[in-house]
Amino acid sequence: MDWILDFYNFRVVAQYIPDFARGLGSTAWISLLALVISLSVGTVVAIMRMSANQLLWRPAAAYVQAIRSTPLLIQIYVIYFTLPALPLLGRRLDELEGGIIALGLNAGAYMSEIIRAGIESISRGQVEGAQSVGMTYLQRMRYVVLPQAIARVAPTLLGQTAVLIKDSSLVSFIGVFELFGAGLLVYNERLMPNEGYLTVAACYLAIYAVMLSLTGYAQRRLGGTAG
Repeated sequence: MDWILDFYNFRVVAQYIPDFARGLGSTAWISLLALVISLSVGTVVAIMRMSANQLLWRPAAAYVQAIRSTPLLIQIYVIYFTLPALPLLGRRLDELEGGIIALGLNAGAYMSEIIRAGIESISRGQVEGAQSVGMTYLQRMRYVVLPQAIARVAPTLLGQTAVLIKDSSLVSFIGVFELFGAGLLVYNERLMPNEGYLTVAACYLAIYAVMLSLTGYAQRRLGGTAG
C-alpha cells in the first residue's frame, strides 16, 4: 500500500476534488460554447467554399488553410493578446472569452470540411426536386440538404468534438482555470506531478469514453440515413 501512495497519493487528490470538479465544469462549459461557435462558423464556411463566387470561396479557403497550418496555441495568443478593444464591448476580450473564441474558430475550420463533405454527399436529384417545388437556395439548404448532411457526418462531428474538448486544455496558458488548471494547482501547491497530471489524464479518458459511446450510438442510430 505504501508504494502506491508513493507513486499516487489518492488522499492528497481527495483534498482537491472540489478543484477538479470546478475545472471539469469549466472545461464542459468552455467546450460547449466553443462547439456552438465552431458548428455555426463551420456551416457558413462550408457553404461559402461550395460557392462559385470567388469573393465567397477564396476567403473561406484562406481561413481554413490558415487555421490548419498554424498551431492552436499561437491562435489563442493572437486572438487574446493582439485583438484591439471591440466596439460592441468597449473593451478587450478577457481570458475566458478569448479562449472560447479561439477554440471555436479553430474547430470551425475542421468542422467546415466535415460539413462540406456531408453536403457534397447529397444526391443532385434531391436538390433538383427541391428546386422543382419552388424552394429558394436557403430553403433547400435548411430543409433538405443540411439536415441530411449533418446526419451523415454526425459520428465524424462527434469525433472532432472530442478533439475540441482535449484542445480546451490549452486555454490554461492564458490564465483560464479548467481541468488542466486543476492539475497545475496540485503540482504548484504540493509538487506532486503524478497526482495532478494523472488525475487530469483520467478525467480526459472518461470524457473520451463518453464521446466514443456517443459516436457509436450515432453510427448505429444514423447508419441507415447515409444510404
